[in-house]
Formats: sequence, C-alpha cells, structure tokens
Amino acid sequence: MSASGPRVAIVGCGLGGIAAAVNLKRRGIYDFVIFEQSDGPGGTWWDNRYPGCEVDIPSHAYSFSFLTYDWTRTHARQEELQAYAEHALDKFKLRRHCRFGTRVESATWDEDTGSYEVALADGSRERFEVVISCLGLLNYPRYPDWPGLSSFEGASFHTARWEHEHDLTGKRVAVVGTGSTATQVVPAIAGSVSRLYVFQRQPGWILPKGERDFTARERTLYRRFPLLQKAWRLYHFYQFRQGFKGYDLGGERQRRNLAACRAYIEKTISDPEMRKHLTPDYPWGCKRSVLATDFYPALNRDNVELVPHAVTKVTPNGIVDETGVEREIDVLVMATGFQATNFLASLEVRGVGGVSIHDRWDGDAAAFLGITVPDFPNFFMLYGPNTNGGFSVIANLERQAEVAARTVARMRRRRVRAVDTKPVALDRWVRWVDEQLHKNASAMEANCTNYYHSKSGRNVTQWPKPHGEYYLLSKVLPYFGFTERGSR
Repeated sequence: MSASGPRVAIVGCGLGGIAAAVNLKRRGIYDFVIFEQSDGPGGTWWDNRYPGCEVDIPSHAYSFSFLTYDWTRTHARQEELQAYAEHALDKFKLRRHCRFGTRVESATWDEDTGSYEVALADGSRERFEVVISCLGLLNYPRYPDWPGLSSFEGASFHTARWEHEHDLTGKRVAVVGTGSTATQVVPAIAGSVSRLYVFQRQPGWILPKGERDFTARERTLYRRFPLLQKAWRLYHFYQFRQGFKGYDLGGERQRRNLAACRAYIEKTISDPEMRKHLTPDYPWGCKRSVLATDFYPALNRDNVELVPHAVTKVTPNGIVDETGVEREIDVLVMATGFQATNFLASLEVRGVGGVSIHDRWDGDAAAFLGITVPDFPNFFMLYGPNTNGGFSVIANLERQAEVAARTVARMRRRRVRAVDTKPVALDRWVRWVDEQLHKNASAMEANCTNYYHSKSGRNVTQWPKPHGEYYLLSKVLPYFGFTERGSR
C-alpha cells in the first residue's frame, strides 16, 4: 500500500465511475485508474445515441449534488448529458486517471498479496488492492432470439448500438418495443420515414413528461444563484417522495395515477380501438412507468401503425407477428431493452478461493446495500442489485461511491489489508429489501412483463423506497456489515 492509500481500479467512466473518482480524491486517495472501454466518458450516455435520446428525470435532479450545471432543458438530451460527464472530468482533473478504449475482462483476488489481478482485453495484467465496478444496470443490450433474424437483408440494430450511417428517410421501418427508449425513437423518426410499424408486446402506462427548454431568464438565475438550483433539486426529490405512494396497490395515489394515465390516452389517441390496445391490464408501477409527451401523438400519424402483437420471426424482407401477418420493411430497430438482472455481465470477478461471483449468484444477484458481496474483499459495485429507483439513480450512485471511498480511506488510515462483508449482514439486508418491496412497492410485484425479476422470481433490480432511506442506511450500515482483516 502506497502512502496515498490502496491502489484502486475503477471499471467504467460513466457518471458512477466519475462519482467514485471524485469521492476518492476528496479523501486524499489519488492512486486510482479509471478504465473505460469506450473512447470517451458518459457510460450509457456515450452508448445510447439514438434519435430523440433524452433522460426522463429532471436535469437538476439527474446530476451530481456536488456539481451544478448550466442546463439548457428541464430534461437533458443525450448530447448535453455526455457533455456534463466531460465537464466533470475537467472540473475535478480526472482525465489523467482515465484510460479510454481499455476494456477490463476480469478481476481475480489473490489472498497472498491482498490484491486483485486485473486482466485487460489487450492481454496485459495489473495489480490493484481495491476494485470498484461502475458498469451500470442498463449497459448490456438484450437481443431477441427470433428465428430468421440473421437472414434479414435490411439494416438491423439495437437502439443502444444505433447505426447512424443508415438514412431512414423514406424507408419502411419497424420499431420493436414500446418502453422508454421506443417512446423517444418513434416520434423522432416518424416524420421522415415512409412507413413506421411499432410492435407492442404489452402496453405501458404513460404520462406526458412536460419537457421544455429553460428560458434565458431561468438559466441566468440558476447560474447566478447555485443554491436556487440545489433547492429546486430538493423539491424534485420531495415530489417523488410523495409520488412513491403510488406503488402501493391499495393506496389512493395508485388510483389517481391510473385515472391520469387513462385520461391521457382518451385525450391524445383518436382511434377507439387503438386506445384499447394501449391500455394496460395491470397496476401502475408494475412495469417501469414511462414519461413521453410525443409518443401517443406520433401513433396518430397516417404513416404509423401500432401492431399490438409480439414478433415471432423475421424473414429476409420483413417481420412476422404472432398472428402470422408479415410486414415488409427496410430497417429493423430493436428497442428490446437490456439484461438488467445480469449484473456484471461483461466482467468476471473471482473472490476468495477463486469462486466466481456469477457462480455465487447463480442468476439471483444480491449484495449488501447493493454494493458488496461476502468473500469478495475490497470489491465494490455501483448500481448493484436492488439499487435502481428512489428517483434519481445519480443520487444512489453518489451514496455508493461514498461508501467505497470511505472504506478505502479507512483502510489507508488503519493500514487494513482487506475489508469484507459479513454473510449475516447480506442475509438480513436481502430479507429486509424483499419485505419492503412487498410492503411499500406491491405494484412492482404484480403480474406483468418487466426487467425487475431474476429467474427465481425475486425482484433483484429495484430499490423499495425513496432515496432518503437509502441515504441514511448507506451512512450507518457499513459500520455493522463490514469486517476488517489483516494489516499492511
């Protein structure tokens, strides 16, 4: 261990990786490297560049508490969010720590040295006492296994890997999926394509986002008075706290949300038959609720057709739904989501005794505070199991980064060789989270198609409360859940 503390590997330079780096520097830890497989920072906001890409959380809340910014819109677009990541690197002088275009393949714990051997895609290996994974939740696209997909002769791609070299003007396009991404893509391309088919397996509850550009006066006020921006941020969190009551199946807020969504369908969709197809038969909050102002109006266009059926196969020139109808297309866009429950999908982590974290989980991921796993000492995750939600994930990432940085600083101060997690702490945490999901977010446990549940049926992605509870627990529980062993 050097005088500046343990050497730390940060895997990923999205907003989570940046939060981890800033928190390490704040605690005097400077010996760290940020590995990023892409050619620049931003994580999901580097990868997702599809038309209409925009965050659905207000900009002042979807940003770091320690870094205000001159946002141009109430809900920032991809370009601005990626620019915010660039700004953060420069503001906190992090570029010299970054290695872009470098993919980490594995991290293997060595008990003899009390360090991880980190293997890179170029074949090189390096030693780090601490590894912090910041891979994110929605970073590993889910590709469908439709028969005939490989035989399709037109352009086909996932929204997270959008191929901008294809001009969609005048083309017949199929967008498969009606989640958050699809509701942004559809209105963005509907005006330029000749025909747009929107395939919907199951409808979602949708409300308008209310996005707009900030006025010049608003931007001036926020620049001159940063505390005003912080106050507005806190107000957004307060609003969500009140709105979280909607996840209670028996609550009044659930009924109000359903009524608002149905009224929005009635107001914006002109075809009565289409209204039926767009109205879910499950509670609000069972699937990720969608905020989209322009999606329903786009479906009213003459060149847009909603296909309320799942896709069953692809032909060289078309796509076939479950009723057997084939529609000829030129371009296939897969808005089919991500492998959200496949945590650390691109990273192999081996802990004590060479055990793989994926074998330990066996498809049912669990981590104490969503951050650490017993027998994987000095390894931390940001955006781990059951940490999605609570309003702005950026706030959760900050809390997780604080836990990791505090622990590393404590290791340096006390000359500790390794910090591990008590198995009993993880067991109690998982039981408590499951209980809270059933108690406070029962709508998430209703019967619908979502990305929340593992093959065991357990909800492994969602946080069951607003952010305030996670804030408090992340400050207190590590003192009881972590154990120190060995010294340097």
